[in-house]
Amino acid sequence: MIFRPKSVVDLLTLLFYLADLLVINLFAYLLPINLVETALFHIYISTSWTVIAFSTQFYVIYRYTKVVHVLRLLVRQFFFYFLIIYAFIGFFKQPNMSRLALAQYVVIVFLIISVLKLITYFLMMRFRESFKGNVRKVVVVGNNKKTKQLIGVFNDRTEFGYQFMRQFYPEKENFSTFDCFQYIVRENIDEIYCSVSELKNTELIDFINFADNNLKTLKFLPDNKNIYSKKLKFEYYDYLPILSLRDIPLHNPINAAIKRLFDILFSLVIIFGILIWITPILAVLIVLESKGPIFFVQKRSGLDNREFHCFKFRSMAMNKDADNRQAGKNDMRVTRIGKFIRKTSIDELPQFYNVLFGNMSVVGPRPHMLKHTDEYADRVDKFMVRHLVKPGITGLAQVRGYRGEIENQADIQNRIKFDIFYIENWSFLLDLKIIVQTVLNAFKGEEKAY
Repeated sequence: MIFRPKSVVDLLTLLFYLADLLVINLFAYLLPINLVETALFHIYISTSWTVIAFSTQFYVIYRYTKVVHVLRLLVRQFFFYFLIIYAFIGFFKQPNMSRLALAQYVVIVFLIISVLKLITYFLMMRFRESFKGNVRKVVVVGNNKKTKQLIGVFNDRTEFGYQFMRQFYPEKENFSTFDCFQYIVRENIDEIYCSVSELKNTELIDFINFADNNLKTLKFLPDNKNIYSKKLKFEYYDYLPILSLRDIPLHNPINAAIKRLFDILFSLVIIFGILIWITPILAVLIVLESKGPIFFVQKRSGLDNREFHCFKFRSMAMNKDADNRQAGKNDMRVTRIGKFIRKTSIDELPQFYNVLFGNMSVVGPRPHMLKHTDEYADRVDKFMVRHLVKPGITGLAQVRGYRGEIENQADIQNRIKFDIFYIENWSFLLDLKIIVQTVLNAFKGEEKAY
């Protein structure tokens, strides 16, 4: 899957993007623009449209986004698109192109895409309001003017797609964060809205930690209190300001689509460029040294903590502890060929099949065994945050020295620190940097590659 399975809107966003590409290319072909370099022009406009859309966040439309903002996005997108389209004439020296037809093309495309975007905007609102599709369950913690306004927004603006479930009152003597958390887990609540002014600092920390460890979205109704040194994001529901605790770049459909496209292309290169010939060689060496299958298949924790089967070349003799104990230094279970492929990370190459199937990404937090996920989820604060994105073959923590066996508490805490930094600060360039560093580390060898 390209996107988080929780959100159908993410898949629709990709479809809208593809539809827009079809429109801009179809009318460029149909209208008499007098193209000489036809293929070049279509590549040029498709690339330009994508880059501009990425920069202006043209496809980032939230359920609470106002129609004025949608119109603003349309004007901004087409302003830059108009300039870049006309730059094609001078940049590629195309004096025969009809400037009048090019202007007509931009106007027609602008009108068609604007109509399509507004229709889909109102249809999505209608879908949430009338058919209760794509609904998010929410609770509100606090009892003041702002929380009443927010509950009113949830109940009155049904087109936003929020289902208000319950309000908790911190001022009551019997208020307990533990009771809140039990209800949230039991009712499978999606989002928690807290009034900062009514919660103690310890209670705020409890909510932050609970949300991180249980993959819940936590948002705040702001006041003048300090909410720690977090990367906060302002949003508006109707005219009410809301603070989001964590903004994850890969939850942006365009970012997710770019990363998924790269994953598919990169995995195909590795599969047909390396795995297609190295697999038969390793198959013979592995089978000659020890009995058992060529591939080692193990259940691991993936996106949203869902289980998936992770593939590796088998590097150990068959044993009963494979799903319970990590490989350690001088581990007697590791075969001779296993030592080599583990040292060079060749044993990880079959995970590119996982990438192609959509279970993993090339770069992301490394997936853990199910036993370790259960263990660290209870023992390590914010461990579950790493499951907000797909796991990776390599990751920021791995290139910073935190790969392989976890020997002490500091190892896992530092791994989580780098994983969370990656999740909150993802960029395509960061992925490329991690991939290059991984290749360099594989050639020079790593201390914990055993």
